[in-house]
Order: sequence, then C-alpha cells, then structure tokens
Amino acid sequence: MILNCEIERFISEDLGANDISCTLVPETKINAIIFAKEDCVVAGIEVAQKIMEYFGIQTHTELVDGDEIKAGDTIFKISGNSVAVLRAERLVLNFLGHLTGIATLTRKYVKIVRQYSDTKVAGTRKTTPGIRKFEKLAIIAGGGDPHRFDLSDAIMIKDNHINAMGLENAIISAKKLAGFTQKIEVEVETAEDAIIATRMGVDIIMFDNMLPGQVIHTLEELKREGLRDDVIIEVSGGINLDNISEYAKTGVDVISVGSLVHRSQWTDVSLEFVETDT
Repeated sequence: MILNCEIERFISEDLGANDISCTLVPETKINAIIFAKEDCVVAGIEVAQKIMEYFGIQTHTELVDGDEIKAGDTIFKISGNSVAVLRAERLVLNFLGHLTGIATLTRKYVKIVRQYSDTKVAGTRKTTPGIRKFEKLAIIAGGGDPHRFDLSDAIMIKDNHINAMGLENAIISAKKLAGFTQKIEVEVETAEDAIIATRMGVDIIMFDNMLPGQVIHTLEELKREGLRDDVIIEVSGGINLDNISEYAKTGVDVISVGSLVHRSQWTDVSLEFVETDT
C-alpha cells in the first residue's frame, strides 16, 4: 500500500519547482506500454499503478507481484495525458526496476534453497530509508520472508545488547518488557549461549556469522540437550548465492540475507509511446 502523502513526497522530489522538460510536448491523450527488457520476477505492480492513477493515467495489467516474465513482455498498458505520463514515467520505472530487481534476486535464493529444504529465506533491516516497506514487499513477491518490518515487530537481542548487559540479563529484561504478541530473538555465536538462551525460553535463536560446520555442531548440541524443537533457528551473516546451499543443508529454519536488497540489481524496464492501444 502506498499513501497519497508518500506519492506527493516522491513527486515533489522528482519534479522540483520548474518542470520545463515534461511541458515541452503538447498536451494530448496518448497510449503507451511499460515493458521488461530482461527476464525477471515482477514486483511493485500496485505501487506503480497507484502512482499512475494519482496522475489520472488509466492502467491495465494482467500481472501480479511474483509473476515471472520474459524480456519484451508488457507489464502495463496505459493511456492518459501526455504531460502526466511523462511526469509519472521516471517515478514508476524507478519503483518497478528496483523492486523487481529485489524480487528477482530473492527468487534465485529461494530456488537454490528449495533444492535441499523448506527453510525460509528472509530479509533483514538493511534497507533503503524511506522505502523499506516496498522493499520488504518485493522480498515477499520473490518468495522470501520479510523478517521484521521495524523494531516493534519483535525483540531482537544482538551482540551489543549482550556486551552492554550480559546474555541472561538481556533475556530477563526482554521477557519483562515484551508484549504478549512479541517474540524474542537472541543472536548467539556459540553453542553454549544457544543452550542458555533456549533454556531461558526465547522464541528464536540467530546463529551469527557461523560457518555451516559450526551451525551443524550447534544444532547437534541443542539436540543432545533435548532443546532443538523448542526454538526457531535462524542463521545470518556472510551468506550469498555461492554458499547458501550449504546452509540450506544444515537443518536451520530460517536463513536471513541482507543482500536481497543491498546487492540486488535494478531490472531494466522501459516506457514507450505507441500509436494505438496495444
């Protein structure tokens, strides 16, 4: 969902105070298409649609977020005032290109993992300020899990929390402050801390920057203590397309990957005027 106030903020940034370039063309009704120039998993359909509707542009698409399309496929058929289309063009293409790039990369990760397990591929909070919710929705479109949308979604105890107050004190404090709907997640680097955190009743444990062999060892220690089924296990840190298959084989429940957003490449999408409705 995109709000009108968000659209207006984006438009203000792009148009500025003296838009001459878009007003050079005569105002007339035109038809156009938006199409992909490479194979991809499309995302940002609703956002793009709402932006164009704000400008009074009529849109038609048969696609939904998550659809796989080929180079040359049409994403939108549109019609409207020529100046309005030019003003909406860059904003629409920026969102489609960026979000489709995230969805496409996420799908690659998910397909690799599915060869070995049902482990979830999740995002992180390493997102672009101001447009996180759109990037998270693109991860969902690619088949991934968004993880936390913000700090209020769950309580995560990270290394700096532990350094500041100790593992056990941090967990005790989190359990006192947590609402009944909030899960508590703890980041650990050793099997010993994983066992302590699980015994204290946390919901999720994140193995931080562990190699696959270390992950397997820690899981075995939890099984030996009869604790493995009491907690969701997440692994994160240094995971990429080259090594995610090794983590998928370990038996963890979630693999979180920050690069779903910050290493994704924009998909090449374009808008062209056409003579008649295509």
